[in-house]
Amino acid sequence: MLNTQYSMLTTQVSTKRASSLRGAAEAIIPYFFFLICAASCSIQKQIAKSAENDILGAKALQAAHVGISIFDPATNKYVYNYQGDKYFVPASNTKLPTCYAAMKYLGDSLVGARIAIDEQARLLVFPSADPTFLNSEFTYQPVFQEMKENKTIVIYTDAWKEDRWGSGWSWNDYDASYMAERSPLPVYGNVVQFYLSGDTLKSIPAATINSAHQTLGYDKNANTVTVKRFSIGRGIDDDEYVLKPSATRFSTTSVPLRTDMDLVSVLLEDTLKAEVGPAALDHGFSYYPGKKVIHSQPTDSLLKPMMHRSDNFFAEQSLLMVSNEVLGVMNDEKIIDTLLKTDFKDLPQKPRWVDGCGLSRYNLFTPQDFVAILNKMKNEFGMKRMKVILATGGEGTISSYYKADSGYIFGKTGTLSGVVAFSGYLYTKKGKLLIFSTLVNNHQASATEVRRSVEKFLQEIRNKY
Repeated sequence: MLNTQYSMLTTQVSTKRASSLRGAAEAIIPYFFFLICAASCSIQKQIAKSAENDILGAKALQAAHVGISIFDPATNKYVYNYQGDKYFVPASNTKLPTCYAAMKYLGDSLVGARIAIDEQARLLVFPSADPTFLNSEFTYQPVFQEMKENKTIVIYTDAWKEDRWGSGWSWNDYDASYMAERSPLPVYGNVVQFYLSGDTLKSIPAATINSAHQTLGYDKNANTVTVKRFSIGRGIDDDEYVLKPSATRFSTTSVPLRTDMDLVSVLLEDTLKAEVGPAALDHGFSYYPGKKVIHSQPTDSLLKPMMHRSDNFFAEQSLLMVSNEVLGVMNDEKIIDTLLKTDFKDLPQKPRWVDGCGLSRYNLFTPQDFVAILNKMKNEFGMKRMKVILATGGEGTISSYYKADSGYIFGKTGTLSGVVAFSGYLYTKKGKLLIFSTLVNNHQASATEVRRSVEKFLQEIRNKY
């Protein structure tokens, strides 16, 4: 009886204690979440204050349009948004979706070309838009080695369904090195590189040169220049390069090569000492049986310089290579439409995406779009790989910025007249990984002033959060 009463008493005490603990917990839990929310709100307010002081209130940006998104992938929440859902011209931040597509669909190694031997013992080459072919940055040239073994080479380009320039590109930049023409079989980076050896003007590949003014002291027969202040240009549809007086001393320069396949064939004949010609497009050999795939370079050996120095040509050709591998044709519009309906169908806002590199002002993305793309890249390819492909402080296009944050910030810049963009990853001093995107349009300051304002803002986030 006593045992039974003791047991009942113990149960009552235990029940009361449990009830008391439950009550305490019920009181503590809301308070705990209140503290978390308060801390989160405090962080958002502090970031908002930093944004106001460093960017929105900066003299260089008071008349500009600005969009900022800061995202915490650990909580899957934004910690700050200012017009993050608004559209901006992104400039070279457009290379981020291009890079994603290349990382996903080009595999570990680039397809340099597909080849076959026909019944006449001719080498049939089906190019893939690989920009590393005969590019001096890449000493390993397996496609070229295959070509060297043959005396007759036929190039099939019927998979090419593009123009030499992208949609919305500024036509009067056609002879600028940053706007090299696109093509199914790039050679020498699709540029002619000019340099002086003493007084002798040389080029790779060899090019026909004229002087617009005799005052340059140019001897066409000897190919020598006695007056060293000149520049080099080209007519929009010419294969002849023109020397023009300049206020600055000439140094090594690159001018886009006209990518007509007849001209490319002539250049290859000169290099290979073989008969080279483009195939007639009605032969129907695009699906020639027994084609062999020739891989050229590790994919990331192309993507790293593409992102570090913001190489437009590499970006354009990368997107065309993706199109060739996924769709069997080289066409920006078709591959972009495919990607937007598949890999990028869940972006916060549907972008207007028209080229691979961002030269076009037709492109429109939001800061939240870039955060989502960067998050996908982190999740699918890992930060270890992303840290190699993207530039960090003191490297590439941010070689003059974020030097104190080298190894802690990794991103992609973008610059056009009136446009400055920077999106990427940031490790705070507390070890937290944040994904950010800052897009500035219609500023009237120098790009350097804008970048310094963004740099100050991001460094405050790194130091405080």
